[in-house]
Amino acid sequence: MLTLPHRDRSADPTLDHLLVAPAPYVRIPLAAHITGYTEKAIRRKIDEGVWRVGKEYRKAPDGSVLISIAGYARWVETEKRR
Repeated sequence: MLTLPHRDRSADPTLDHLLVAPAPYVRIPLAAHITGYTEKAIRRKIDEGVWRVGKEYRKAPDGSVLISIAGYARWVETEKRR
């Protein structure tokens, strides 16, 4: 939860906390918080091809790796392939 700084909240106590939904694509550090995987584990899944470009992650125009929250959820719900 994000606490709003320096606001008069006496008139509206609902302003005490603000819930923020993540964007459809997030950077690896935020993805680690959302998924529970470490940043290293996420990078390893990308490097080893477990997570595929265009499915679980994308490369932004600036070269940043962005994790797809929807892609991650689909990946979690798939059955393990042997």
